[in-house]
Amino acid sequence: MPGPEEKASREHKRAAELDNSLLLRSSGSSDDGSNEPAPQLHARTFLAVAAVCLIYFAQLVSLVGAGVQGQTIGAHFNDTSKVVWFAGSIAIFTVVLGPIVSQAADYWGRKWFLVTLTLTGAVGSVVIARANSLNMAIAGFCLVGTAFGTQPLLHVVASEVLPRRWRGWGQACPVMFSTLGSLTGLFVGAALNRSSDPNSNGFRYYFYMVMTSYLLSAVVCALVYNPPPLPTQLALTQHEKLAKLDWIGYALFTSGIVLFSIGLSYSKNPYEWTDPRVSATFAIGITLSILLILYETYAKTDGLFHHGLFARNRNFALAALAIFFEGLAFFAINSYFSLQIRTLYESDAMVAAAQYSLKFVFTAVFGFVAGWNATRTRRVRWITVASFVLLLAFFVGMATCERGEGSGRAVWGYAVLMGVAFGVMLTTLITVAQLSTPPELISIASGLFISVRSLGGTVGLAVYNAVYNAAMARLDGNVGDVVVPEGLPVEELSRFVAALVGRNETVLRGVPGSTPEIVDIGSTALLDTYVVAFRHVWITAGCFVAVATIASAFLIEEEKEFNMHIDNPIEKQGQETLPTA
Repeated sequence: MPGPEEKASREHKRAAELDNSLLLRSSGSSDDGSNEPAPQLHARTFLAVAAVCLIYFAQLVSLVGAGVQGQTIGAHFNDTSKVVWFAGSIAIFTVVLGPIVSQAADYWGRKWFLVTLTLTGAVGSVVIARANSLNMAIAGFCLVGTAFGTQPLLHVVASEVLPRRWRGWGQACPVMFSTLGSLTGLFVGAALNRSSDPNSNGFRYYFYMVMTSYLLSAVVCALVYNPPPLPTQLALTQHEKLAKLDWIGYALFTSGIVLFSIGLSYSKNPYEWTDPRVSATFAIGITLSILLILYETYAKTDGLFHHGLFARNRNFALAALAIFFEGLAFFAINSYFSLQIRTLYESDAMVAAAQYSLKFVFTAVFGFVAGWNATRTRRVRWITVASFVLLLAFFVGMATCERGEGSGRAVWGYAVLMGVAFGVMLTTLITVAQLSTPPELISIASGLFISVRSLGGTVGLAVYNAVYNAAMARLDGNVGDVVVPEGLPVEELSRFVAALVGRNETVLRGVPGSTPEIVDIGSTALLDTYVVAFRHVWITAGCFVAVATIASAFLIEEEKEFNMHIDNPIEKQGQETLPTA
């Protein structure tokens, strides 16, 4: 006797086949989707897409705040060593919760996961705004990170309620709203912290704004997104639903990722690789990750890494690999691009925000260009390859930057390159991933896909932090090599360097042996050290992107999948052909 899950799955497939056959008979066309009529969609569908886009807006405002506001918050509490955990916490929670929430949403529905977890983002924003210590701020970012567990569902809803032919447009909408959120975060954050005063409370006002964004998007989603229940919601009991979740996979995945990230983040910050806090933590994380791979390969075929995602062709695996490296690249830029501008070229936070904003403007524009191209041509491979080539060009350009006005002007152009690249690849890669898997697995596919992207960010943050700190560890020696021969006492070197880094002119003037000439040559050595540290970050990220460029060239074009079938219609007329119980 077939179980209730198998019965529900067959009913879902029969409904999908019936919907497609009705469309084909009405059009008299082949199944390639080239001449199929567009379904009659109304406000309910487009309001659902708008609701999830608003949540994406709130998430990106908070993520940009974690990156751009991070140094300000660290300076406010006189400790920048843990700033990496602001964005790192969000990335880890996205990695861990994304697949879990996506799988659970197939059994309990999408809506209340979206609403409830978005509200936790509002709570976390309040905690950050009212933080009285760095650890409290990190706790707030952890709560904000739980809201990012819904990110895969945002891509799911934007896709499954629209025809598959429009999948590119559906994925371009979240990209546009994410860029609007990023721009809002950049300029509001820059305005609130324009003076770079560590005693400023600008970051508190910023995260009150983030709280408002989360609250508004949660309320809108609760009001306008009212999908019909999925077959898997109705066919299984609560006990059966709980049994379907991959608990062993979740435990291995969560513990492995967290320990791996902690081990990497401790490297050179402040411990050496030989320290057990680095080597042992990292080794245990790697061991648990290997056990996860073995378990998901041989023991659990329908868990976190559902085998159905990879059964059809190589596209999902290649797209996942490419988005992993895209995540590595994005978090490098989110954490270090503005920091380099503020450190080497611009003291005005608004000018630095304007430079970074070019990335988001061009991401929004070219996200829609990619969506239009996918809808018109039903091809995505070579435009995806081109986007990675542009991103690689960005990292090459950034790696060649020096201190001085010439590199400061060049950065404006480099920001355009990365904006175009991200707009295209974010739209095309999620489209490829969703179209290459069975419709009933769209939630699991999106959950794993977004988790892999955030995993790239988590790994990247730890790697970049280690690379950056390794270069900055030479700061005292680099400055000492040029200022001690000029007369600065060796015993005053640490105090002198600390004052240079903090740009504290009062302390610099009070250091015995310090002169304007010594301050000038010490400042130059400081900036040169920063140049090398940033260069190492960009070279590392560029190597990752080169691998993604090669992988994306092997994507398979699937024109027939760009048809007018709707995987999970939200309007009543889309449900008319579904079988009744």
